[in-house]
Amino acid sequence: MANVTHKRTGELLRVLFELLIKKPDGLPAREGVEQVRSKIQLTEYEKGYFDSGKQRFDQIIRFATVDCTKAGWLVKQKGTWFITELGIEAYKKFTDPETFHREAARLYRIWKRGNAQVETDTAEIDDSETENNVVVTFENAEEQAWMEIEEFIKNKNPYEFQDMVGDLLTAMGYYVAWISPPGKDGGLDLLAWNDPLGTKPPRIKVQVKRYSEQKINVDTLRSFIAILGDDDIGIIVSTSGFTKDAQVEARTQEKRKVTLIDIGRFFDLWVKFYDKLSDSARSKMPLKQIWFLSPDK
Repeated sequence: MANVTHKRTGELLRVLFELLIKKPDGLPAREGVEQVRSKIQLTEYEKGYFDSGKQRFDQIIRFATVDCTKAGWLVKQKGTWFITELGIEAYKKFTDPETFHREAARLYRIWKRGNAQVETDTAEIDDSETENNVVVTFENAEEQAWMEIEEFIKNKNPYEFQDMVGDLLTAMGYYVAWISPPGKDGGLDLLAWNDPLGTKPPRIKVQVKRYSEQKINVDTLRSFIAILGDDDIGIIVSTSGFTKDAQVEARTQEKRKVTLIDIGRFFDLWVKFYDKLSDSARSKMPLKQIWFLSPDK
Protein backbone atom coordinates (compact mmCIF):
# COMPACT_ATOMS: atom_id res chain seq x y z
CA MET A 1 0.00 0.00 0.00
CA ALA A 2 1.68 3.09 -1.32
CA ASN A 3 1.20 5.22 1.81
CA VAL A 4 2.38 2.59 4.27
CA THR A 5 6.08 1.98 4.76
CA HIS A 6 7.83 -1.07 6.15
CA LYS A 7 8.54 0.97 9.27
CA ARG A 8 4.89 1.80 9.89
CA THR A 9 3.74 -1.74 9.15
CA GLY A 10 6.40 -3.08 11.50
CA GLU A 11 5.15 -0.78 14.26
CA LEU A 12 1.62 -2.11 13.87
CA LEU A 13 2.76 -5.72 13.70
CA ARG A 14 4.90 -5.44 16.81
CA VAL A 15 1.90 -4.15 18.77
CA LEU A 16 -0.07 -7.14 17.48
CA PHE A 17 2.71 -9.57 18.40
CA GLU A 18 2.92 -8.09 21.89
CA LEU A 19 -0.78 -8.86 22.31
CA LEU A 20 -0.43 -12.38 20.91
CA ILE A 21 2.49 -13.23 23.18
CA LYS A 22 0.14 -12.64 26.11
CA LYS A 23 -2.51 -14.88 24.50
CA PRO A 24 -0.95 -18.34 24.03
CA ASP A 25 -4.42 -19.77 23.34
CA GLY A 26 -4.83 -17.37 20.44
CA LEU A 27 -6.70 -14.14 19.79
CA PRO A 28 -9.71 -13.73 17.48
CA ALA A 29 -8.55 -11.77 14.45
CA ARG A 30 -11.15 -9.03 14.75
CA GLU A 31 -10.40 -8.60 18.43
CA GLY A 32 -6.69 -8.38 17.66
CA VAL A 33 -7.21 -5.70 15.02
CA GLU A 34 -9.41 -3.68 17.38
CA GLN A 35 -6.91 -3.94 20.24
CA VAL A 36 -4.09 -2.72 18.01
CA ARG A 37 -6.33 0.15 16.89
CA SER A 38 -6.93 1.14 20.51
CA LYS A 39 -3.19 1.22 21.29
CA ILE A 40 -1.88 3.38 18.46
CA GLN A 41 -2.61 6.71 16.82
CA LEU A 42 -3.99 6.19 13.33
CA THR A 43 -2.62 8.28 10.48
CA GLU A 44 -5.05 10.16 8.27
CA TYR A 45 -4.44 7.60 5.54
CA GLU A 46 -5.21 4.71 7.91
CA LYS A 47 -8.44 6.39 9.00
CA GLY A 48 -9.63 6.48 5.41
CA TYR A 49 -11.55 3.90 3.45
CA PHE A 50 -11.03 1.90 0.29
CA ASP A 51 -13.58 1.98 -2.51
CA SER A 52 -14.90 -1.33 -1.15
CA GLY A 53 -15.97 0.49 2.03
CA LYS A 54 -13.40 -1.20 4.26
CA GLN A 55 -11.22 0.95 6.48
CA ARG A 56 -7.62 1.01 5.36
CA PHE A 57 -6.25 0.27 8.82
CA ASP A 58 -8.08 -3.03 9.07
CA GLN A 59 -6.79 -4.14 5.68
CA ILE A 60 -3.23 -2.95 6.36
CA ILE A 61 -3.00 -5.17 9.44
CA ARG A 62 -4.55 -8.18 7.74
CA PHE A 63 -2.44 -7.70 4.62
CA ALA A 64 0.76 -7.54 6.70
CA THR A 65 -0.04 -10.73 8.60
CA VAL A 66 0.14 -12.66 5.33
CA ASP A 67 3.91 -12.13 5.32
CA CYS A 68 4.12 -13.21 8.96
CA THR A 69 2.13 -16.36 8.30
CA LYS A 70 4.34 -17.42 5.40
CA ALA A 71 7.38 -16.58 7.53
CA GLY A 72 6.16 -19.10 10.10
CA TRP A 73 5.61 -16.45 12.74
CA LEU A 74 1.83 -16.69 12.88
CA VAL A 75 -0.72 -19.46 12.53
CA LYS A 76 -4.33 -18.69 11.59
CA GLN A 77 -7.13 -21.08 12.42
CA LYS A 78 -10.85 -20.44 12.08
CA GLY A 79 -10.51 -16.69 12.49
CA THR A 80 -8.09 -16.90 15.42
CA TRP A 81 -4.44 -15.83 15.27
CA PHE A 82 -1.70 -17.66 17.19
CA ILE A 83 1.93 -16.63 17.55
CA THR A 84 4.53 -19.38 17.06
CA GLU A 85 7.87 -19.90 18.79
CA LEU A 86 9.52 -18.54 15.64
CA GLY A 87 7.30 -15.49 15.91
CA ILE A 88 8.32 -14.88 19.51
CA GLU A 89 11.98 -15.25 18.56
CA ALA A 90 11.56 -12.81 15.67
CA TYR A 91 9.81 -10.30 17.95
CA LYS A 92 12.75 -10.41 20.35
CA LYS A 93 15.46 -10.43 17.67
CA PHE A 94 14.20 -7.74 15.28
CA THR A 95 13.32 -4.95 17.67
CA ASP A 96 13.47 -2.25 15.01
CA PRO A 97 9.97 -2.09 13.41
CA GLU A 98 11.26 -1.57 9.87
CA THR A 99 13.74 -4.45 10.13
CA PHE A 100 11.03 -6.60 11.67
CA HIS A 101 8.66 -6.24 8.74
CA ARG A 102 11.41 -6.34 6.11
CA GLU A 103 12.45 -9.72 7.48
CA ALA A 104 8.88 -11.01 7.34
CA ALA A 105 8.55 -9.74 3.76
CA ARG A 106 11.88 -11.34 2.83
CA LEU A 107 10.82 -14.70 4.24
CA TYR A 108 7.53 -14.43 2.39
CA ARG A 109 9.34 -13.96 -0.91
CA ILE A 110 11.61 -16.91 -0.12
CA TRP A 111 8.50 -19.01 0.42
CA LYS A 112 6.95 -17.66 -2.76
CA ARG A 113 9.90 -18.04 -5.10
CA GLY A 114 11.72 -20.90 -3.44
CA ASN A 115 14.91 -18.83 -3.60
CA ALA A 116 16.92 -18.48 -0.39
CA GLN A 117 18.86 -15.56 -1.91
CA VAL A 118 15.82 -13.29 -2.32
CA GLU A 119 16.35 -9.88 -0.77
CA THR A 120 13.86 -7.18 0.22
CA ASP A 121 13.67 -4.85 -2.72
CA THR A 122 11.04 -2.24 -1.93
CA ALA A 123 10.42 0.29 0.80
CA GLU A 124 6.69 0.34 0.26
CA ILE A 125 3.89 -2.21 0.39
CA ASP A 126 2.15 -2.40 -2.97
CA ASP A 127 -1.61 -2.68 -2.69
CA SER A 128 -1.79 -3.98 -6.25
CA GLU A 129 -0.42 -7.39 -5.21
CA THR A 130 -3.32 -9.52 -6.32
CA GLU A 131 -2.14 -12.60 -4.47
CA ASN A 132 -2.13 -11.04 -1.01
CA ASN A 133 -5.49 -9.44 -1.70
CA VAL A 134 -6.83 -12.90 -2.52
CA VAL A 135 -5.44 -14.22 0.77
CA VAL A 136 -7.05 -11.43 2.80
CA THR A 137 -10.39 -11.81 1.02
CA PHE A 138 -10.33 -15.55 1.64
CA GLU A 139 -9.39 -15.13 5.31
CA ASN A 140 -12.12 -12.52 5.86
CA ALA A 141 -14.72 -14.83 4.36
CA GLU A 142 -13.48 -17.79 6.40
CA GLU A 143 -13.44 -15.72 9.58
CA GLN A 144 -16.97 -14.39 9.04
CA ALA A 145 -18.32 -17.85 8.26
CA TRP A 146 -16.71 -19.35 11.35
CA MET A 147 -18.04 -16.60 13.63
CA GLU A 148 -21.58 -17.35 12.46
CA ILE A 149 -21.13 -21.12 12.76
CA GLU A 150 -19.61 -20.85 16.23
CA GLU A 151 -22.45 -18.62 17.41
CA PHE A 152 -25.00 -21.00 15.89
CA ILE A 153 -23.58 -24.01 17.74
CA LYS A 154 -23.22 -22.18 21.05
CA ASN A 155 -26.83 -21.00 20.83
CA LYS A 156 -28.07 -24.59 20.75
CA ASN A 157 -29.46 -25.72 24.07
CA PRO A 158 -27.45 -28.49 25.80
CA TYR A 159 -29.80 -31.28 24.74
CA GLU A 160 -29.93 -30.16 21.10
CA PHE A 161 -26.15 -30.17 21.00
CA GLN A 162 -26.06 -33.53 22.75
CA ASP A 163 -28.31 -34.96 20.01
CA MET A 164 -25.99 -33.51 17.35
CA VAL A 165 -23.06 -35.34 18.93
CA GLY A 166 -25.07 -38.54 18.78
CA ASP A 167 -25.90 -37.89 15.12
CA LEU A 168 -22.23 -37.38 14.36
CA LEU A 169 -21.19 -40.63 16.06
CA THR A 170 -23.83 -42.48 14.04
CA ALA A 171 -22.53 -40.92 10.81
CA MET A 172 -19.04 -42.04 11.78
CA GLY A 173 -20.22 -45.65 11.95
CA TYR A 174 -20.80 -46.07 15.68
CA TYR A 175 -24.01 -47.34 17.23
CA VAL A 176 -25.47 -44.97 19.81
CA ALA A 177 -27.19 -47.14 22.40
CA TRP A 178 -28.27 -44.47 24.86
CA ILE A 179 -28.63 -40.70 25.11
CA SER A 180 -29.20 -39.11 28.49
CA PRO A 181 -32.67 -37.60 29.00
CA PRO A 182 -33.01 -34.20 30.71
CA GLY A 183 -31.99 -34.31 34.35
CA LYS A 184 -29.04 -35.66 36.31
CA ASP A 185 -26.87 -37.95 34.22
CA GLY A 186 -24.03 -38.95 36.54
CA GLY A 187 -21.47 -37.44 34.19
CA LEU A 188 -22.48 -39.57 31.20
CA ASP A 189 -24.44 -38.17 28.24
CA LEU A 190 -24.10 -40.80 25.52
CA LEU A 191 -23.17 -44.45 25.29
CA ALA A 192 -22.07 -45.99 21.99
CA TRP A 193 -20.64 -49.24 20.63
CA ASN A 194 -18.82 -50.51 17.58
CA ASP A 195 -21.62 -52.92 16.67
CA PRO A 196 -25.43 -52.93 16.96
CA LEU A 197 -25.55 -55.35 19.91
CA GLY A 198 -22.63 -53.95 21.86
CA THR A 199 -20.64 -57.19 21.72
CA LYS A 200 -17.39 -55.70 20.43
CA PRO A 201 -15.29 -53.57 22.77
CA PRO A 202 -14.50 -50.86 23.45
CA ARG A 203 -17.57 -49.21 24.89
CA ILE A 204 -17.64 -45.48 24.17
CA LYS A 205 -18.71 -43.12 26.91
CA VAL A 206 -19.34 -39.51 25.96
CA GLN A 207 -19.75 -36.38 28.01
CA VAL A 208 -21.09 -33.28 26.25
CA LYS A 209 -20.56 -29.77 27.60
CA ARG A 210 -22.26 -26.87 25.85
CA TYR A 211 -20.71 -23.82 27.54
CA SER A 212 -20.22 -20.34 26.12
CA GLU A 213 -16.95 -19.42 27.79
CA GLN A 214 -15.92 -21.71 30.68
CA LYS A 215 -13.26 -24.18 29.57
CA ILE A 216 -13.26 -27.74 30.84
CA ASN A 217 -10.65 -27.93 33.59
CA VAL A 218 -8.60 -30.83 34.85
CA ASP A 219 -10.95 -31.53 37.78
CA THR A 220 -13.91 -32.01 35.43
CA LEU A 221 -11.77 -34.27 33.26
CA ARG A 222 -10.69 -36.39 36.22
CA SER A 223 -14.30 -36.78 37.35
CA PHE A 224 -15.15 -38.12 33.91
CA ILE A 225 -12.15 -40.45 33.86
CA ALA A 226 -13.35 -41.91 37.16
CA ILE A 227 -16.44 -43.41 35.46
CA LEU A 228 -14.42 -45.14 32.71
CA GLY A 229 -13.87 -48.88 32.93
CA ASP A 230 -10.89 -50.82 31.62
CA ASP A 231 -12.57 -51.46 28.26
CA ASP A 232 -14.04 -47.98 27.89
CA ILE A 233 -13.03 -45.14 25.62
CA GLY A 234 -13.93 -41.68 26.87
CA ILE A 235 -14.85 -38.68 24.73
CA ILE A 236 -15.54 -35.19 26.03
CA VAL A 237 -17.10 -32.73 23.60
CA SER A 238 -16.93 -29.11 24.74
CA THR A 239 -17.98 -25.98 22.87
CA SER A 240 -15.78 -23.85 25.14
CA GLY A 241 -12.58 -25.86 24.82
CA PHE A 242 -10.22 -27.21 27.44
CA THR A 243 -7.61 -25.74 29.76
CA LYS A 244 -3.95 -26.55 29.12
CA ASP A 245 -3.85 -28.72 32.25
CA ALA A 246 -6.83 -30.74 31.02
CA GLN A 247 -5.21 -31.26 27.63
CA VAL A 248 -1.98 -32.48 29.23
CA GLU A 249 -3.91 -34.78 31.57
CA ALA A 250 -5.77 -36.37 28.65
CA ARG A 251 -2.60 -36.87 26.62
CA THR A 252 -0.67 -38.49 29.45
CA GLN A 253 -3.33 -41.00 30.52
CA GLU A 254 -1.89 -44.52 30.45
CA LYS A 255 -4.83 -46.68 31.56
CA ARG A 256 -7.83 -44.57 30.54
CA LYS A 257 -8.08 -43.37 26.95
CA VAL A 258 -9.78 -40.00 26.60
CA THR A 259 -10.33 -37.92 23.47
CA LEU A 260 -11.04 -34.19 23.77
CA ILE A 261 -13.14 -32.58 21.04
CA ASP A 262 -13.51 -28.79 21.01
CA ILE A 263 -15.95 -26.83 18.89
CA GLY A 264 -13.52 -26.51 15.99
CA ARG A 265 -12.83 -30.23 15.82
CA PHE A 266 -16.52 -31.03 16.20
CA PHE A 267 -17.32 -28.83 13.21
CA ASP A 268 -14.50 -30.34 11.14
CA LEU A 269 -15.88 -33.81 11.84
CA TRP A 270 -19.41 -32.63 10.99
CA VAL A 271 -18.13 -31.43 7.62
CA LYS A 272 -16.08 -34.57 7.00
CA PHE A 273 -19.04 -36.88 7.62
CA TYR A 274 -21.73 -34.51 6.34
CA ASP A 275 -22.65 -36.79 3.44
CA LYS A 276 -23.26 -39.64 5.88
CA LEU A 277 -25.48 -37.66 8.24
CA SER A 278 -29.20 -38.36 8.07
CA ASP A 279 -31.49 -35.68 6.63
CA SER A 280 -32.78 -35.07 10.13
CA ALA A 281 -29.25 -34.58 11.44
CA ARG A 282 -28.28 -32.22 8.62
CA SER A 283 -31.29 -30.04 9.38
CA LYS A 284 -29.82 -29.36 12.82
CA MET A 285 -26.84 -27.59 11.23
CA PRO A 286 -27.30 -27.33 7.45
CA LEU A 287 -24.21 -26.32 5.49
CA LYS A 288 -23.64 -25.10 1.96
CA GLN A 289 -20.30 -24.98 0.16
CA ILE A 290 -19.39 -21.69 -1.52
CA TRP A 291 -16.42 -21.51 -3.86
CA PHE A 292 -13.69 -18.89 -3.39
CA LEU A 293 -10.47 -18.27 -5.26
CA SER A 294 -8.06 -20.11 -2.98
CA PRO A 295 -4.73 -18.54 -1.95
CA ASP A 296 -1.55 -20.53 -2.50
CA LYS A 297 -0.66 -22.75 0.45
